[in-house]
Amino acid sequence: MNDTLAGWLQILALVAALALSFRPLGDYLAHVLTSPRHWRVERMVYRAGGVDPDADQKWSVFLRGVLAFSLVSVLFLYGFLRLQNHLLLSLGTPAMDADQSFNTAASFVTNTNWQSYAGESALGHLVQMSGLAVQNFVSAAVGISVVAALIRGFTRKETDRLGNFWVDLTRIVLRVLLPVCVVFAIVLVAAGTVQNFHGFQSVSTLAGGHQSIPGGPVASQEAIKELGTNGGGFYNANSAHPFENPNGFTNWLETYLLLVIAFSLPRTFGTMVGDRRQGYAIVAVMALIWASSVAIVTANELHSVSSTAGHAAGGMMEGKEQRFGVWASALFAVSTTLTSCGAVNSSHDSYSPGGGGMTIFNMMLGEIAPGGTGSGLYGILIVAVIAVFVAGLMVGRTPEYLGKKLRGRQMKFASLYILTTPAVVLTGAGIAMALPGERAAMLNPGPHGFSEVLYAFTSAANNNGSAFAGLSANTVWYNTALGLAVIIGRFLPIVFVLALAGSLAEQRPVPVNAGTLPTHRPQFVGLLTGVILIVVGLTYFPALALGPLAEGLH
Repeated sequence: MNDTLAGWLQILALVAALALSFRPLGDYLAHVLTSPRHWRVERMVYRAGGVDPDADQKWSVFLRGVLAFSLVSVLFLYGFLRLQNHLLLSLGTPAMDADQSFNTAASFVTNTNWQSYAGESALGHLVQMSGLAVQNFVSAAVGISVVAALIRGFTRKETDRLGNFWVDLTRIVLRVLLPVCVVFAIVLVAAGTVQNFHGFQSVSTLAGGHQSIPGGPVASQEAIKELGTNGGGFYNANSAHPFENPNGFTNWLETYLLLVIAFSLPRTFGTMVGDRRQGYAIVAVMALIWASSVAIVTANELHSVSSTAGHAAGGMMEGKEQRFGVWASALFAVSTTLTSCGAVNSSHDSYSPGGGGMTIFNMMLGEIAPGGTGSGLYGILIVAVIAVFVAGLMVGRTPEYLGKKLRGRQMKFASLYILTTPAVVLTGAGIAMALPGERAAMLNPGPHGFSEVLYAFTSAANNNGSAFAGLSANTVWYNTALGLAVIIGRFLPIVFVLALAGSLAEQRPVPVNAGTLPTHRPQFVGLLTGVILIVVGLTYFPALALGPLAEGLH
């Protein structure tokens, strides 16, 4: 079978698997978020935490729950990292430095999973399992909890209540993430992914030397790493490492896992608002952007004119695994940068200017196609609010979305959400380029070096976590700056999302009439796609022109 046919088959199989999962998983998520019944184990968790599971919360109380839980999580994980040399299963690894511990703790709690360390040499097994893997579960659940509150803002009327954060968090972990990950961890082990408690095993090489091979509980972490769109690798090579991603099947399965919840959540949205056509419109926009990005990156990597050697070899294979080739590498790169995952099976730094630039642009879109677990859906719903407002301006009437009027207060929250991430990205990259010491951390000069810095701050602020490579990010300045970027990029937008949800829930729904904009038709799909591309293009075009666009023209 030639590479082209194999590439098309894996894409078609992925699309088919996602389509088959869309309805059952989306409906199940809606059931989990709306069910009045509490499981016995959930009631035990509520009693232990002093939570009243039947109490609805105001948006401000919901927000305080998110922030308090995340703050405690950061402090707990920071302490874990600073004290890991005193813990069981430390494998002799020393305590992590203060600045790197802050960066890592902030990164994993915010679902970013940016790593300025090599996992196999910097962390012991207990920290990997009880520190990082736990945050993989709960940070993903936080994102779904926030989007659940936003959906309730659209569905509820004349109330200041948006549900209960602690109930949503507990249910998502116990009813969705944990059981699914148990199943797929077993599948990954059966397919060759490592799962043990071994330390470094010394083996003899073919050349007669000796090499230390690290083991560990990899498959269990790999499952939630992808399903929760986390992305932090057990090993430094991430999903390019054969212990994490042994073959073509596991590579396809990991791609499916990192997309399946985010692509299914629009069905949850449509079910909860009582109009599944709304969910179809949202998922159509997500699929259109995802498919276009796959086509662009794959074409650039197969037919790049920037490398004569790469073109002669049938594709840009530098930085890519021979096990996966161009097609599977491009598919994985697009999927991970359009979600908040950050897992990588190839080096994006080695991509062509067009392919590498597209991975940056994918994150600049706000990771909404389909985006992270929860964060992708609430991100695209915010842009949908902007799109409806633009349409309302064109026809000269007060815009409405799902029966709720979008007035000045709602548009302020939506606009602040849209502006937050670009402000963090461009300010951080600008400061880094203004400091000689931080410019020296770039491996490459010129536009490609700038792309490394721009990618780092785009990845951090959008809570992606993947790296362009080539940037020496393990410095006090970068650990601190990127740590602050992931915190601001995660929690400030959540403030605006929940504030918007609260303002929508207070309204009385308005009846649909002849002047109401239909938001379930192809015209709205086109409008929403256009607003996404125009807003992003106008915001980031100057920075892209200095980086990947300038490199491509050169």
